[in-house]
Amino acid sequence: MSTKATTTRKSKTYDIVYIGIFAVLIAICSWISIPTMVPFTLQTFAVFLAVSVLGGKRGSLAVFVYVLLGAIGVPVFANFTGGFGIILNNTGGYIIGFIFSALVMWLMEKLLGRKTWVQGLSMILGLFVCYIFGTAWFMFVYTQNTGAIGLTTVLGWCVIPFLIPDFVKIGLALALGGRLSKIIKIDND
Repeated sequence: MSTKATTTRKSKTYDIVYIGIFAVLIAICSWISIPTMVPFTLQTFAVFLAVSVLGGKRGSLAVFVYVLLGAIGVPVFANFTGGFGIILNNTGGYIIGFIFSALVMWLMEKLLGRKTWVQGLSMILGLFVCYIFGTAWFMFVYTQNTGAIGLTTVLGWCVIPFLIPDFVKIGLALALGGRLSKIIKIDND
């Protein structure tokens, strides 16, 4: 077997391991939870960290694996829950929104590179994409199950209380992601 083939196989093995580790990290961060209408967790921090450290492609795959594990019933979501019913619930749009956040971050990485300011901006944009998708989903499901609800009410329940904590998480993910990226050498393509 050639050296290049061995290196490629080793690289793919490391990719799978890192993707798995970060999917587990997102799960662990979801279990650190303060229950509210939309639970306060560290999931967003772990999503940002995964993309920051692993790069857009691998980080997005880690987020997708996390959501897929939860969808099939593995209790990886907040409060040790799992199952497709959780995703179909009021707050499931925020879980799906993590995938869109990661994809936005990946797109910005492709367009503008991996500079710290780009990562920070991509995290902010990714967060707002998650908020938009999750809020629209919440309003739709809540209206179907309970009755009409106003956007101001949903923003008061699901977005406004999370703004400051989520910006703190972005700062922490940027700081820690930069340091971990130097330790974990990943060929970001």
